[in-house]
Amino acid sequence: MSSFQVIPKSAVAEDIVSHLLAMIQEKKLRPGDKLPPERELAMMMQVSRPSLREALRTLSIMHVIELRHGSGAYVTSLEPATLVEHLDFVFSLDDSTYLQLFETRKILEPGICALAAQNITEDEITQLEACIERSKVGPGDPETYLQADLDLHEIIVQAARNPLLKRFMVSIRSLGRASRQRTSTLPGVFAQTIQDHQAIISALKAHDPLAAQSAMLTHLEHIEQRLIEEQH
Repeated sequence: MSSFQVIPKSAVAEDIVSHLLAMIQEKKLRPGDKLPPERELAMMMQVSRPSLREALRTLSIMHVIELRHGSGAYVTSLEPATLVEHLDFVFSLDDSTYLQLFETRKILEPGICALAAQNITEDEITQLEACIERSKVGPGDPETYLQADLDLHEIIVQAARNPLLKRFMVSIRSLGRASRQRTSTLPGVFAQTIQDHQAIISALKAHDPLAAQSAMLTHLEHIEQRLIEEQH
């Protein structure tokens, strides 16, 4: 079992959370590892059991630690999709979080789209065109519209043929769904998205990386701008 450092006596639960997260990042704790019993762990870290209990509950909510009744605390699988499962709730609290996501997407997705233009197959282009048709149901069928939008972007990620970039995008998939639920109802977004997606597909069909990169960036900026306007 990994050695647990002593935490300063003034520590609160947040400090314990930070320390345990650091141990996971440093691979001192790995997926599936069982933590020592609560009393023993509190003594090793020289913290109060209530503070430790609060820290473990926080890590459980984050899906970093799994608390098994009668068995103890275990490090979860740490799968990205699980770790971001409840972040749609965080998004619902503050629109600035959506804008931070758009900043992230504007860095990642135009480059992904440029790679996709080089590698996309005819079958994938056909799938993208099918997404456009499905999305034309519009706000009247929000779930179908939302899924068609998500599928289109995921097909582009797949077409980039870069496993590492794909993992980055998987890690923010739940955030992307929450973001679209927020922005899809904004005035003008539906028509703008259809137009933007068609421009992206045209660039991909032409296998033009620069045009594809520009079309994706323009699309993300359009939606971002609608959100900013709605806030004011």
